Amino acid sequence: MNRPVVVGVDGSPPSLVAAEHAAQEAVWRSRALHLVHGYLHPLGYGVAINPYEVGLPAPSEDGRKMLEQTAAELVDRWPGLAVEVRQVAGGPGATLVEESRRADLVVVGSRGLGGFAGLLLGSVGTQVAAHGHCPVLVVRPPDRPLPTDGPVLVGVDGSESAELAVGYGAEEAVRRGGTLVLVHVAGEGDADGGQLLATAAAAARGSHPGLTVEERVLTAPKADEALIEASTEAALVVAGSRGRGGFAGLLLGSVSQALVHHARCPVLVAHPYPPKHAA
Repeated sequence: MNRPVVVGVDGSPPSLVAAEHAAQEAVWRSRALHLVHGYLHPLGYGVAINPYEVGLPAPSEDGRKMLEQTAAELVDRWPGLAVEVRQVAGGPGATLVEESRRADLVVVGSRGLGGFAGLLLGSVGTQVAAHGHCPVLVVRPPDRPLPTDGPVLVGVDGSESAELAVGYGAEEAVRRGGTLVLVHVAGEGDADGGQLLATAAAAARGSHPGLTVEERVLTAPKADEALIEASTEAALVVAGSRGRGGFAGLLLGSVSQALVHHARCPVLVAHPYPPKHAA
Protein backbone atom coordinates (compact mmCIF):
# COMPACT_ATOMS: atom_id res chain seq x y z
CA MET A 1 0.00 0.00 0.00
CA ASN A 2 1.56 3.26 -1.15
CA ARG A 3 0.48 5.56 1.65
CA PRO A 4 0.15 9.26 0.74
CA VAL A 5 1.26 12.43 2.45
CA VAL A 6 -1.91 14.06 3.78
CA VAL A 7 -2.36 17.74 4.60
CA GLY A 8 -5.37 19.56 5.96
CA VAL A 9 -6.26 22.64 3.92
CA ASP A 10 -8.93 25.22 4.79
CA GLY A 11 -7.77 28.18 2.69
CA SER A 12 -6.08 30.00 5.59
CA PRO A 13 -2.49 31.21 5.13
CA PRO A 14 -1.08 28.72 7.70
CA SER A 15 -2.77 25.80 5.94
CA LEU A 16 -1.45 26.91 2.55
CA VAL A 17 2.09 27.07 3.95
CA ALA A 18 1.49 23.59 5.40
CA ALA A 19 0.46 22.41 1.93
CA GLU A 20 3.80 23.60 0.53
CA HIS A 21 5.69 21.65 3.20
CA ALA A 22 3.52 18.61 2.50
CA ALA A 23 4.23 18.83 -1.24
CA GLN A 24 7.99 18.92 -0.60
CA GLU A 25 7.72 15.94 1.75
CA ALA A 26 5.67 14.03 -0.85
CA VAL A 27 8.38 14.65 -3.46
CA TRP A 28 11.14 13.57 -1.05
CA ARG A 29 9.21 10.43 -0.12
CA SER A 30 8.02 9.65 -3.70
CA ARG A 31 4.43 9.67 -2.47
CA ALA A 32 1.17 11.11 -3.69
CA LEU A 33 -0.16 14.22 -1.94
CA HIS A 34 -3.72 14.30 -0.64
CA LEU A 35 -5.27 17.69 0.13
CA VAL A 36 -8.13 17.16 2.57
CA HIS A 37 -10.73 19.67 3.72
CA GLY A 38 -12.88 18.65 6.69
CA TYR A 39 -15.82 20.94 6.17
CA LEU A 40 -17.79 20.62 9.40
CA HIS A 41 -17.00 22.70 12.45
CA PRO A 42 -15.22 20.64 15.17
CA LEU A 43 -18.29 21.08 17.42
CA GLY A 44 -20.68 19.95 14.72
CA TYR A 45 -21.79 23.29 13.31
CA GLY A 46 -23.13 22.75 9.84
CA VAL A 47 -25.06 19.60 10.72
CA ALA A 48 -28.79 19.94 10.10
CA ILE A 49 -30.67 21.04 13.25
CA ASN A 50 -33.89 19.33 12.20
CA PRO A 51 -33.75 15.83 13.79
CA TYR A 52 -35.63 14.39 10.79
CA GLU A 53 -32.88 15.54 8.45
CA VAL A 54 -30.29 12.84 9.00
CA GLY A 55 -28.14 13.64 5.98
CA LEU A 56 -24.90 15.61 6.16
CA PRO A 57 -24.36 18.86 4.28
CA ALA A 58 -22.94 18.51 0.81
CA PRO A 59 -19.39 19.64 0.03
CA SER A 60 -19.26 23.34 -0.82
CA GLU A 61 -18.38 24.82 -4.18
CA ASP A 62 -16.03 27.29 -2.46
CA GLY A 63 -14.22 24.39 -0.81
CA ARG A 64 -13.85 22.59 -4.12
CA LYS A 65 -12.43 25.68 -5.83
CA MET A 66 -10.02 26.33 -2.96
CA LEU A 67 -8.70 22.77 -3.07
CA GLU A 68 -8.35 22.70 -6.83
CA GLN A 69 -6.57 26.06 -6.93
CA THR A 70 -4.16 24.93 -4.19
CA ALA A 71 -3.49 21.69 -6.07
CA ALA A 72 -2.82 23.53 -9.32
CA GLU A 73 -0.35 25.89 -7.65
CA LEU A 74 1.53 22.98 -6.04
CA VAL A 75 1.74 20.99 -9.27
CA ASP A 76 3.02 24.10 -11.03
CA ARG A 77 5.79 24.37 -8.44
CA TRP A 78 6.53 20.62 -8.27
CA PRO A 79 5.84 19.22 -11.77
CA GLY A 80 5.04 15.54 -11.72
CA LEU A 81 3.60 15.62 -8.20
CA ALA A 82 0.46 13.48 -7.98
CA VAL A 83 -2.22 15.40 -6.07
CA GLU A 84 -5.67 14.25 -4.99
CA VAL A 85 -8.23 16.58 -3.41
CA ARG A 86 -11.36 15.83 -1.47
CA GLN A 87 -13.77 17.26 1.04
CA VAL A 88 -14.77 15.13 4.02
CA ALA A 89 -17.91 15.65 6.10
CA GLY A 90 -16.27 15.89 9.50
CA GLY A 91 -14.47 18.20 11.86
CA PRO A 92 -10.96 18.92 10.56
CA GLY A 93 -9.14 17.47 13.57
CA ALA A 94 -11.08 14.21 13.66
CA THR A 95 -10.86 13.96 9.87
CA LEU A 96 -7.06 14.20 9.84
CA VAL A 97 -6.66 11.79 12.76
CA GLU A 98 -8.71 9.25 10.80
CA GLU A 99 -6.74 9.97 7.60
CA SER A 100 -3.52 9.31 9.55
CA ARG A 101 -4.43 5.62 9.80
CA ARG A 102 -3.72 5.29 6.07
CA ALA A 103 -1.06 7.98 5.60
CA ASP A 104 2.73 8.01 5.43
CA LEU A 105 2.75 11.49 6.96
CA VAL A 106 0.13 14.04 8.06
CA VAL A 107 0.97 17.74 7.87
CA VAL A 108 -0.85 20.44 9.83
CA GLY A 109 -0.40 24.19 10.02
CA SER A 110 -0.06 26.16 13.22
CA ARG A 111 -1.07 29.55 14.50
CA GLY A 112 1.32 32.31 15.32
CA LEU A 113 2.48 33.47 18.71
CA GLY A 114 -0.17 34.29 21.25
CA GLY A 115 -0.56 35.08 24.91
CA PHE A 116 -1.45 31.65 26.30
CA ALA A 117 0.77 28.59 25.89
CA GLY A 118 -2.20 26.27 25.40
CA LEU A 119 -3.57 28.36 22.56
CA LEU A 120 -0.46 28.89 20.46
CA LEU A 121 -1.29 25.91 18.28
CA GLY A 122 -4.80 25.71 16.87
CA SER A 123 -7.06 23.02 18.28
CA VAL A 124 -6.84 21.03 15.04
CA GLY A 125 -3.04 20.91 15.14
CA THR A 126 -3.05 19.98 18.83
CA GLN A 127 -5.53 17.17 18.26
CA VAL A 128 -3.67 15.66 15.32
CA ALA A 129 -0.23 16.02 16.92
CA ALA A 130 -1.47 14.17 20.01
CA HIS A 131 -3.63 11.48 18.43
CA GLY A 132 -2.09 10.79 15.01
CA HIS A 133 -1.52 7.19 13.88
CA CYS A 134 1.56 8.08 11.81
CA PRO A 135 4.25 10.79 11.97
CA VAL A 136 2.74 14.29 12.16
CA LEU A 137 4.57 17.34 10.83
CA VAL A 138 3.54 20.57 12.54
CA VAL A 139 4.51 23.53 10.38
CA ARG A 140 5.63 26.35 12.60
CA PRO A 141 6.16 29.18 12.56
CA PRO A 142 3.22 29.45 10.15
CA ASP A 143 4.80 32.07 7.89
CA ARG A 144 8.27 30.58 7.55
CA PRO A 145 9.20 29.47 4.01
CA LEU A 146 10.40 25.95 3.34
CA PRO A 147 13.66 25.59 5.30
CA THR A 148 16.65 24.85 3.10
CA ASP A 149 19.51 25.14 5.58
CA GLY A 150 20.13 23.76 9.01
CA PRO A 151 20.33 20.30 10.51
CA VAL A 152 17.63 17.90 11.68
CA LEU A 153 17.56 18.06 15.48
CA VAL A 154 16.44 15.22 17.77
CA GLY A 155 16.30 15.18 21.55
CA VAL A 156 17.61 11.97 23.15
CA ASP A 157 16.51 10.88 26.64
CA GLY A 158 16.78 7.09 26.54
CA SER A 159 13.06 6.47 26.02
CA GLU A 160 11.59 4.20 23.35
CA SER A 161 9.80 7.22 21.92
CA ALA A 162 13.11 9.07 21.52
CA GLU A 163 14.62 6.01 19.87
CA LEU A 164 11.84 6.12 17.27
CA ALA A 165 12.42 9.86 16.85
CA VAL A 166 16.12 9.26 16.13
CA GLY A 167 15.17 6.83 13.36
CA TYR A 168 12.73 9.26 11.80
CA GLY A 169 15.24 12.10 12.18
CA ALA A 170 17.91 10.12 10.37
CA GLU A 171 15.52 9.44 7.49
CA GLU A 172 14.62 13.13 7.24
CA ALA A 173 18.29 14.18 7.31
CA VAL A 174 19.04 11.77 4.44
CA ARG A 175 16.09 13.12 2.42
CA ARG A 176 17.29 16.68 2.93
CA GLY A 177 20.95 15.90 2.38
CA GLY A 178 21.71 17.42 5.76
CA THR A 179 23.20 16.65 9.15
CA LEU A 180 21.52 14.86 12.04
CA VAL A 181 22.17 16.52 15.40
CA LEU A 182 21.38 14.47 18.50
CA VAL A 183 20.93 16.47 21.69
CA HIS A 184 20.73 15.37 25.30
CA VAL A 185 19.76 17.98 27.86
CA ALA A 186 21.54 17.20 31.13
CA GLY A 187 20.49 18.44 34.52
CA GLU A 188 22.41 18.27 37.78
CA GLY A 189 23.81 14.82 38.49
CA ASP A 190 23.07 13.55 34.98
CA ALA A 191 26.08 11.49 33.91
CA ASP A 192 24.34 9.31 31.32
CA GLY A 193 24.08 11.83 28.49
CA GLY A 194 27.26 10.91 26.67
CA GLN A 195 26.47 7.20 26.61
CA LEU A 196 22.85 7.78 25.54
CA LEU A 197 24.04 9.94 22.66
CA ALA A 198 26.77 7.49 21.62
CA THR A 199 24.27 4.63 21.48
CA ALA A 200 21.74 6.66 19.49
CA ALA A 201 24.40 7.97 17.10
CA ALA A 202 25.74 4.47 16.46
CA ALA A 203 22.24 3.27 15.59
CA ALA A 204 21.67 6.18 13.20
CA ARG A 205 25.02 5.70 11.46
CA GLY A 206 24.49 1.95 11.24
CA SER A 207 21.11 2.27 9.52
CA HIS A 208 22.17 5.19 7.31
CA PRO A 209 25.82 4.82 6.23
CA GLY A 210 27.35 8.10 5.17
CA LEU A 211 25.00 10.22 7.27
CA THR A 212 26.78 12.94 9.25
CA VAL A 213 25.73 12.68 12.89
CA GLU A 214 26.70 15.17 15.59
CA GLU A 215 26.28 14.63 19.35
CA ARG A 216 25.69 17.48 21.76
CA VAL A 217 25.16 17.55 25.51
CA LEU A 218 23.41 20.72 26.68
CA THR A 219 23.36 21.63 30.36
CA ALA A 220 20.10 23.31 31.31
CA PRO A 221 17.47 23.09 34.05
CA LYS A 222 14.62 22.50 31.60
CA ALA A 223 14.85 20.25 28.55
CA ASP A 224 12.01 21.95 26.71
CA GLU A 225 13.55 25.41 26.92
CA ALA A 226 16.95 24.12 25.80
CA LEU A 227 15.51 22.30 22.79
CA ILE A 228 13.36 25.28 21.80
CA GLU A 229 16.47 27.46 21.83
CA ALA A 230 18.44 24.85 19.85
CA SER A 231 15.64 24.70 17.25
CA THR A 232 16.49 28.26 16.21
CA GLU A 233 19.26 27.00 13.92
CA ALA A 234 17.50 23.81 12.78
CA ALA A 235 15.52 23.03 9.63
CA LEU A 236 13.43 20.46 11.52
CA VAL A 237 13.15 19.15 15.06
CA VAL A 238 11.87 15.62 15.65
CA ALA A 239 10.11 14.92 18.94
CA GLY A 240 9.03 11.65 20.49
CA SER A 241 5.35 11.35 21.29
CA ARG A 242 6.17 10.43 24.91
CA GLY A 243 9.18 11.12 27.08
CA ARG A 244 10.89 9.05 29.74
CA GLY A 245 8.82 8.79 32.90
CA GLY A 246 5.68 10.17 31.25
CA PHE A 247 2.17 9.13 32.22
CA ALA A 248 0.59 6.50 29.99
CA GLY A 249 -2.57 8.60 29.62
CA LEU A 250 -0.70 11.57 28.21
CA LEU A 251 -0.50 11.08 24.45
CA LEU A 252 2.07 13.82 23.99
CA GLY A 253 4.86 14.36 26.50
CA SER A 254 5.44 17.78 28.06
CA VAL A 255 8.65 18.45 26.11
CA SER A 256 6.98 17.51 22.83
CA GLN A 257 4.01 19.71 23.67
CA ALA A 258 6.34 22.63 24.32
CA LEU A 259 8.10 22.06 20.98
CA VAL A 260 4.93 21.93 18.90
CA HIS A 261 3.81 25.18 20.52
CA HIS A 262 7.08 27.12 20.64
CA ALA A 263 9.78 25.64 18.35
CA ARG A 264 11.42 28.02 15.88
CA CYS A 265 11.17 25.48 13.05
CA PRO A 266 8.79 22.74 11.88
CA VAL A 267 8.29 19.85 14.33
CA LEU A 268 7.88 16.20 13.39
CA VAL A 269 6.05 14.25 16.10
CA ALA A 270 7.30 10.68 15.87
CA HIS A 271 4.20 8.55 16.19
CA PRO A 272 4.71 4.90 15.22
CA TYR A 273 2.90 3.54 12.20
CA PRO A 274 0.05 1.05 12.71
CA PRO A 275 1.23 -2.59 12.91
CA LYS A 276 0.13 -3.37 9.35
CA HIS A 277 1.88 -0.33 7.84
CA ALA A 278 3.47 -1.17 4.50
CA ALA A 279 5.74 0.88 2.29
